[in-house]
Amino acid sequence: MGSWLCKRLVDAGAEVVCLVRDWVPQSELTRSGTMGSVRVVRGDVCDQALMERALGEYEIDTVIHLAAQTIVGIANRNPVSTFESNIQGTWSLLEACRRSPKVKSIVVASSDKAYGDCDKLPYDETTPLEGRHPYDVSKSCSDLIAQAYAKSYGLPVVITRCGNFYGGGDLNWNRIVPGTIRSILRGERPIIRSDGKFVRDYFYVEEGARAYMMLAEKLAKDATLIGEAFNFSNELQVTVLDLVAKIQKAMGSNLEPDVKNEASNEIIHQYLSAKKARARLSWAPELSLEDGLARTVAWYRGFIGKGLGT
Repeated sequence: MGSWLCKRLVDAGAEVVCLVRDWVPQSELTRSGTMGSVRVVRGDVCDQALMERALGEYEIDTVIHLAAQTIVGIANRNPVSTFESNIQGTWSLLEACRRSPKVKSIVVASSDKAYGDCDKLPYDETTPLEGRHPYDVSKSCSDLIAQAYAKSYGLPVVITRCGNFYGGGDLNWNRIVPGTIRSILRGERPIIRSDGKFVRDYFYVEEGARAYMMLAEKLAKDATLIGEAFNFSNELQVTVLDLVAKIQKAMGSNLEPDVKNEASNEIIHQYLSAKKARARLSWAPELSLEDGLARTVAWYRGFIGKGLGT
């Protein structure tokens, strides 16, 4: 997400400063050459002093907070690192923003997982934040912290809750979209960690980048958005098996998926309503799931075709 958002911002003529913790040569930010068009601050989002220095020295006026540990499996195995990145990282950045008078607009990336496992579907922005598993709890907490800074200090914060992002540049091969595409390109059966019946809301990464940028621009002009949360979604219910089938169709594959049924601490059925974003922001997705998957498959064909998907 950060890579695609940076590209969009650079193309729009913005002066972009990126916080980069780990150097990943294969990342889209590096490979695309975008890294050469932005200023880079090396460090961790949990380092509040560093955040204050960067915001002050670069005279930042708009902050889009995407930094997080986003892998559910890692959160299950190592909850502390997830809590540190996702919860402490959020309060460190927001506290730094509170102390930085030039900051006028802050977009905090929460997640549909912040809602937890609720019976009422689709989730809208009034659904309680009730995460129960490590990753979900980390997003519920960071979301509430963002709301607290908006309510208590008047900090110009707005919150996004998006579905499962997919698209080029994701190198976490245990995720269903990149993992499935890589397996098919290798002539191997796609691996499904769950029973394949989990329902998710899949959201193309470039749609997400557009939504974040639009929201930051609107917040800078409209103070009534402060403290608000918005769902962004294609508003589709898609099972993992259905998603894999769509990828196979796009790639002309008939390999039988290998269903492991090993997933744990994950929500079974989840999807979002984007009615509020449509009404308040005049937002709507521009691409269908099939179009997004076609772009994604093309990206990975190029990436793995160069021998980079190891």
